Order: sequence, then C-alpha cells, then structure tokens
Amino acid sequence: MDNEFKVLENLIYATIQRHKVLVSNIANTDTPDYRAKDIDFRSLFDDERLRLVTTDGQHIRPEAGGVPGPIEVREVEGGPWGDRNDVELDTELAKMTENGLLNQVAMRLLSKEMGMYRNAMKR
Repeated sequence: MDNEFKVLENLIYATIQRHKVLVSNIANTDTPDYRAKDIDFRSLFDDERLRLVTTDGQHIRPEAGGVPGPIEVREVEGGPWGDRNDVELDTELAKMTENGLLNQVAMRLLSKEMGMYRNAMKR
C-alpha cells in the first residue's frame, strides 16, 4: 500500500495523543504549580518530509514506518500566574480546536485514499 496510509496513520495517532495532553492541561487549570504541556508535531514528521521517492528498482527503499514511538511531551514556555500555574484556558481551547481540525483533515484524507483503492478494485 501507499506510504500515504502510514503518514496519515501517524498523524491521526499524534493528534489523539495531543488531545490527551491538552485535555490534561485544561483539567489542571486551577492546580497550583502545574505546568502546561504540548507535543511538537514538526519533530514527529521530519522523517516524512525528508523521505525520498523511489523511482527505480536500484534506489534504496525507505523503511516501512510504523506508529511513531513515544511522543515527546514537553512543557510549554509561558509565564506562571500567581499560583505558579501557567495554563491559559483560551490558549488550550484554541490548540484543541486546531488539533481537532487537523485530525478531521487526516481522517478525510484517509477516507479518500481508501475510496480510491476501493474504486480501483472494482474495475
């Protein structure tokens, strides 16, 4: 199957993991000393951006990528409030909206990709 399936699978997996982190941030909005966390998407997909397409049998084939290993969750740089908690609810909600849209796009692209294979098999 196409490499696009693996990229989309990894993207969907990463958005689900990021959703969990963002929900945790929101749940800890009033927790003293809590530091907001997030996932760096760019580092997750650096390999995918740099992957070369093989157009000849003698080219080196890229390894089949799987679901990314442990996703690095890092603390977000920000100024803490009076209780040393740096979670800003508006920021976290905006990130959740962005993450949800990214997940929807990946799901739709995956659905389209699967539809193309279904149509090809019918013919």
